[in-house]
Amino acid sequence: MQLMMVKPALRKAMLALMVTSLLGCSSVDNVNYADRASQAEANTSQRLIEQLLLASKTQDVPTQSIARLTDLVNVPELQSFISAALQNNPSLQQSVVALKMAYAQHGITSASRLPSVDASFSGTSTEDSDDSYTTDITVSWELDLWQKIADSSNAALKDIASTQASLQSAQDLVAANVMRSWLDISLKQQLVAIETQRLTVLDNNKALILARYRVGLGSLEDLDNANTSVASTQATLADYQQQLAQSKRDLTLLTGQWTGNDLAVNITAEFPAVLNPISSLGQQNLSQRPDIKTAFYNIEAEALRTDAAYKAMLPSISLSASLTDMAQSPTDALLTGPLWSVLGQLSAPLFQGGKLSSQAELAQLTTEQRYWVYQETLLNAVNEVENTVGQEYSLAKQQQHLIEAQLSAERSFVSYEQKYRQGLVDIFDLLTVQQQTFDVEAQLANTIYNRLINRIDLGLALGLGVLHEA
Repeated sequence: MQLMMVKPALRKAMLALMVTSLLGCSSVDNVNYADRASQAEANTSQRLIEQLLLASKTQDVPTQSIARLTDLVNVPELQSFISAALQNNPSLQQSVVALKMAYAQHGITSASRLPSVDASFSGTSTEDSDDSYTTDITVSWELDLWQKIADSSNAALKDIASTQASLQSAQDLVAANVMRSWLDISLKQQLVAIETQRLTVLDNNKALILARYRVGLGSLEDLDNANTSVASTQATLADYQQQLAQSKRDLTLLTGQWTGNDLAVNITAEFPAVLNPISSLGQQNLSQRPDIKTAFYNIEAEALRTDAAYKAMLPSISLSASLTDMAQSPTDALLTGPLWSVLGQLSAPLFQGGKLSSQAELAQLTTEQRYWVYQETLLNAVNEVENTVGQEYSLAKQQQHLIEAQLSAERSFVSYEQKYRQGLVDIFDLLTVQQQTFDVEAQLANTIYNRLINRIDLGLALGLGVLHEA
């Protein structure tokens, strides 16, 4: 008698111990991955911002109010293009659909937490016997004792958050691409203007050389050199004109609308002002970057799925209630005098060849993998910030040097042009100086363009987005 009473108590104690150990295994490690990721981001952001703020003070960066990515460029016509792209860009709309799919998947997962109701109606007709009709309504529900279903539902919520961050990233990228395309059109227009001026000067030189040649003051080699320079510049100008037309088509493509007409808005050749996002460092941290958000939510989602995988090895309890009615006519069978039954069921997996434990182990390894993906994303983010900040300072120096070079080249060009008209230098020297003058001007335009583009890249690297987050 005493032995029979001890055995049930022993079984209960073993069951409690198993539940406790499984719950412990299923939560501690996964929570640590999320905590470690969050702590790594906080520490890295703090050190990086302190370092960049110190560098910005030595560079005398002006303080500017920047809350969003679109604050970098204040051009009303550009803002209208960005709005159109955010509404109609096909790749962005794919991200919107992906978010809707994540919501639908959460609905599927959450449905398991609610009771299910099934109804059936059947009729039987047999020779030499009365017809019979059966109506049955069954309500079934699995009790979520261990929060296994809740974990799966919460994991789906994290998937939604991850997809929302991916959508935010897509929106920011589309806006940045529109801004880049706008600047690219301005650059191409400047390059077309530079080559047009170069061609005008070369045509004038060619006419002067031809006139001197006809009176015996020049050589045939001088005339050939002039013709070569004119033809080469004409080819370069044709290339830039095609690049300009292509850049305008690219901007139209980003808006997701094709009209078959030229770009309606008039984009000036002069570059718009692009603010330096370094001034917003005190308000930014890497956690606002969409890719960091996506990686972190993926850790949390996999951690919850790992909990659910461990809890799948625990016993489960399900309840079901049924109303059944049988009659000889369809009307009488509509639960007029039903019989009811209630069933409670306790089930636990005993042996499945290690399937459940392997699934739990796989889920935990997936969580660890997501953690290392997060670490890689964080390191890449830091690298992007450092590279773009370094580029800002480098391009600023390059721009200043090229401005000085341009002034010197212009003075040299005027001097050589006067000497050539006086016969003190030959045409080759003049053409060389002319080419150098226009080359420096084109190089300066490209450098300014690269600096402005780099500021947009820096804004993305710092986590500035289309939508402002407090």
